[in-house]
Amino acid sequence: MEKYGKILLIAMPIFFFLILLEKWYGWYIKKDKINTLDTVSSLTSGISMVTKNVLGLTFTILSYEWIVGKVAITHISTTWLTYILAFVSLDFAHYWIHRIDHKINFFWNSHIVHHSSEEFDLACAVRQPISSFVKIFSIFLLPAALLGISPIVIATVTPIQFFAQFWYHTRYINRMGFLEHILVTPSHHRVHHAFNEEYMDKNLAQIFIIWDKLFGTFQEERADIVPVYGITRPMRTWNPIKINFVHMWLLITDAWKTNNIKDKFQIWFNPTGWRPSDMEVKNPVYKVDNVYDFDKYFSKKSTPFYIWTWIQLVLLFIMVAYFLGHIAAIGVPNVFIYGGFVFIYIYALTDFMDGNKFAIGWEIFKAIIGITILVTIGDWFGADKLYAPLSKFMVAYFVISVIVTGLLNKEENENSMQTATV
Repeated sequence: MEKYGKILLIAMPIFFFLILLEKWYGWYIKKDKINTLDTVSSLTSGISMVTKNVLGLTFTILSYEWIVGKVAITHISTTWLTYILAFVSLDFAHYWIHRIDHKINFFWNSHIVHHSSEEFDLACAVRQPISSFVKIFSIFLLPAALLGISPIVIATVTPIQFFAQFWYHTRYINRMGFLEHILVTPSHHRVHHAFNEEYMDKNLAQIFIIWDKLFGTFQEERADIVPVYGITRPMRTWNPIKINFVHMWLLITDAWKTNNIKDKFQIWFNPTGWRPSDMEVKNPVYKVDNVYDFDKYFSKKSTPFYIWTWIQLVLLFIMVAYFLGHIAAIGVPNVFIYGGFVFIYIYALTDFMDGNKFAIGWEIFKAIIGITILVTIGDWFGADKLYAPLSKFMVAYFVISVIVTGLLNKEENENSMQTATV
């Protein structure tokens, strides 16, 4: 937990800087419109994933270590070649995991958040799930297990493979020559994130595009088909916690309410997006019929609204950075209290971004929890040792945050009502 936190403490600022640099390039050089709230939603999604992973809120049914112990036919020594084999094996496994995520209703829930953005940028890369509490896919590492590759090698290569997927989430890098035949490039991944009929569920590889070419899921980006990003049943929210469970809740309610007994069971493993026919009638859900003619989830906000959103995001980033850097000192059970507070913070911020009239309630709840932590522990998880007056400033922040959020939320809702009546 602590080691993972230290790695993320280094990686997060780098990713954050590159995301902002891409946004500046798009705005200043390319004169593109910037969807600020989409970017913030992606960043809060990444923060929620990081927090969940640091807390270890995942259970592995079949660990790689256990599989190696049962099926290894040899044990190769650990050299630089071992790491290459592990990297290739991991990429092969992730191709099939990714393919299953896209093809089966139940597993789509753990991946849908990554595709929920209607933009395609570096921020989109950090839209990662918190809904995958159970990992069952170590079995796809069977080739590596048969060779007896050390679990330590797999554990070392895994974050490298994950971070290597960041760079190609961009619209600003075109074709890359001979690399297009070997690696997943931005062009390939633009196809993957598009939901045009011609591009749907294509280019599922994560590092080596060869898997798609071998197993029939490759699609080249076509000049005559401009990629349109998003999903067929748009989320219509910036709240990453809601996004993580919308699809699962639909599956649960459909399985419960459908009159067809067979459908109650097969809904989970039918193709992604499938619903019982009677539920399509009784509980219709908005679906994009024409990818070239639909309204993106976007509403113009005031300048103070955007400024306050960024201030809240920066403060959240600082809080999480302190968390990652002091996991051992914070200790158990306080790390779980801290993690819970981070999720409340994210929920309150993104509900505010949605313009939800109940957002002020979440902001008040965040303030109550924050002040309760300060009173109960005596400071902010030991941070007063770094700066003695910090607790006083934090109390002031919680009060100011409630006031500012309430005023801006009220103003935006009034503006929305006036616009609706025009």
